Amino acid sequence: MNLLYESDSFSVMHMLANPDNEAATVKGPVLERHGFEIVDKRSGKEVYLDGSWAEMFQQHIHAWQLQTPTQEEVEDTLESYAGLAQQPVLVH
Repeated sequence: MNLLYESDSFSVMHMLANPDNEAATVKGPVLERHGFEIVDKRSGKEVYLDGSWAEMFQQHIHAWQLQTPTQEEVEDTLESYAGLAQQPVLVH
């Protein structure tokens, strides 16, 4: 789990479902899955992106690596994904 972005409005974590050391102990093919958790701190809700949603978000991250965006550009992108957030954030 890697924290990718943190602001007053959003938090973004990259979740690795199959860490390298765990995958090495499994015999046979391993489906590599990862996803992104976006927390909208303003609404107290989060969304987990995997599959094609995660791939689309990964493309945003790659574009940001090539050309550093402003905080406003990052927040606008996260806002578009925050509309998918339905799960309330719970603290355990």
